[in-house]
Amino acid sequence: MNTEHLQTLPADWQPIARTLSAIGDEVRQRILLLFEPEERLTIKQISQAIGLSRSAVVHHLAILRQAEIMQSRKKGREVFFYIDPRPVIYALEQLYSYIGDYLNYPLNFTQGNKDG
Repeated sequence: MNTEHLQTLPADWQPIARTLSAIGDEVRQRILLLFEPEERLTIKQISQAIGLSRSAVVHHLAILRQAEIMQSRKKGREVFFYIDPRPVIYALEQLYSYIGDYLNYPLNFTQGNKDG
């Protein structure tokens, strides 16, 4: 049993944990799934599409921004949000590495099965 990280996560694992926590919430997943490739949406568009209040959408977008999954650009008076997939890709690569290398578990995603 590895008890080294019972109290705190290692520093290099914290961005991974932040990303996984951000995408672990169903509402934030629904927000992410709204976006088409390269699409930019406003808070109003997101709020209307998923039926949440503006303040609830702002809260969820803030968590996605803290995890650096969601980015924004201001154009005039509007703020447009868009997805940056790099933090998610990084987190998945690190998990893949941990499971495959550290735990010595063979992974095979080409077949799409859960048995490896």
